[in-house]
Amino acid sequence: MMNLDKIDVTLLESLQEDARMPVKSLTKKVFLSAPAISARIEKLEKQGIIKGYRAVVDPIKLGYHIKAYINLEMSPSQKPEFYPFISACPNVLECDCVTGDYSMLIKVAYPSTSELDTFIGQLQKFGSTSTQIVFSTPVESRGVHLTLESADKSHS
Repeated sequence: MMNLDKIDVTLLESLQEDARMPVKSLTKKVFLSAPAISARIEKLEKQGIIKGYRAVVDPIKLGYHIKAYINLEMSPSQKPEFYPFISACPNVLECDCVTGDYSMLIKVAYPSTSELDTFIGQLQKFGSTSTQIVFSTPVESRGVHLTLESADKSHS
């Protein structure tokens, strides 16, 4: 396991805020040379701490006006069939295996409620569902908050 120091934490926080932040800007934050920063970022990537980089797009401007969370209750024996199905659904933004009354929590985006309804019908072959449609999002998806202490605890 990797021990993260203050510089790694600062780099991770900065890249989570803006993955396109120029290395030159990062040099001003951590007072290292551009090659040293590039080497640290490459090390974080190789260790799987940085898993990738993505553009954050506005789904509404792209015509996806309906965001919803679908709870799915299903038998664990269905997972081998369910996982490939859910992975192949382009409107699924995230799918988590969770505790509680339902076993899966699925985040989706659709242009209309009728398309969402069609998808829910497909899901119901795996089990019962409960759906919540999102009205607003006061806190958008964001990176993990890091401190040197939290980084140290992850490696204890």
